[in-house]
Amino acid sequence: MINELEAAIGYQFHNITLLQNALSHSSYANERWHDSLKSNERLEFLGDSVLGVLVADYLYRNFPNRPEGELTRMRADMVCEKALAAVAANLNLGKHLMLGRGEELGGGRNRESILADAVESVLAACYLDGGMEAAVQFVNKFILVNVPVTKLQNTDYKTALQELVQQKKNQVLAYHLVGESGPDHDKQFRVELTLNDVVVGAGSGSSKKRAEQAAACAAMELLFPDA
Repeated sequence: MINELEAAIGYQFHNITLLQNALSHSSYANERWHDSLKSNERLEFLGDSVLGVLVADYLYRNFPNRPEGELTRMRADMVCEKALAAVAANLNLGKHLMLGRGEELGGGRNRESILADAVESVLAACYLDGGMEAAVQFVNKFILVNVPVTKLQNTDYKTALQELVQQKKNQVLAYHLVGESGPDHDKQFRVELTLNDVVVGAGSGSSKKRAEQAAACAAMELLFPDA
C-alpha cells in the first residue's frame, strides 16, 4: 500500500522508513511503542520550515511588485491547515496514516489538523531522503498549483498585528503559553497575548502556532476592529 502512496507523490524513497515515520501519528506511537519521539511530530516540525522557505522563495521571485505584508498573507493562504488538508485529500493520505485506536474511532483520518501535519511530515521525509530537489518537486507538484494571486482567503494575524502595532514606538507584543489539555494525540494549547504586559487576546488551537494565530486574531478584533 505504501507503494501506492509513493506513486501518488511521484517520488520513490531510498529509505522507506522515513515515509513510514511520516505516516505515524503520535496516538499510534504512544500505543505501540509508548514513545512519542517515534511519531511524525519531529518531521512535521522540519517540514513546516522547509515548506515556508520554498513558498517564500517562490513568491519573492515571482511577485517582485508585491510588498512584504501581501507576500506574507499569500504564503499564509498556501500553507494554512485547510490548504494542506486539501493536498492530503488529493494524495488520499488519510487512508495511509497509522493511528491509535482512539484517534481511529474519533475520525482522525478525516481530521484537517492531522492531515495537514502529515503533509508537512511527508515533505520533510522527501527532503531528508532526496535533498532539496525532492522537496522542491513535492512543493511544485502539490503546493504551488494554487497560488492566491488576487483573492486572499486567510490572514497571518501575527504578522498583520505586528505591522499595525509597530506604527507606534516601543510597543512589545509577547505570546505566553498558559495551558495544555487533552491526551497526547489530541492536545489543545491555550495562549495569551500581551501588549506592553497587558493581556489583549487569547486563543486555543491544536498546536502552539495555531493558538498564537487565534490569540492574534482576538487581539486584532479588540485593538484594530476596522483593520
